[in-house]
Amino acid sequence: MNFIIWIVVGGIIGWVASKIMNTDAQQGMFLNVIVGVVGALLAGFMAPRLGVGTINSSDFSLGGLLLSLLGAVILLAIVNLIRKGKVR
Repeated sequence: MNFIIWIVVGGIIGWVASKIMNTDAQQGMFLNVIVGVVGALLAGFMAPRLGVGTINSSDFSLGGLLLSLLGAVILLAIVNLIRKGKVR
């Protein structure tokens, strides 16, 4: 069941992050899921220090979702920086 939550919530988080970073036209649904889940994993490293859960834990909250979104946006910024030499 946790895997399905990863896919659904990760896809939504990845889609929102791609809309924020203007990369939605460059990536499809599969890449949105990857970005969302990996972004949540990146945010998961900070979550215990901040006291919130992410989609990787069973007790995630709105703060955890926002933290996962922040991780996905940071991931897209890093990818854009490597690919194009600029963040946006």
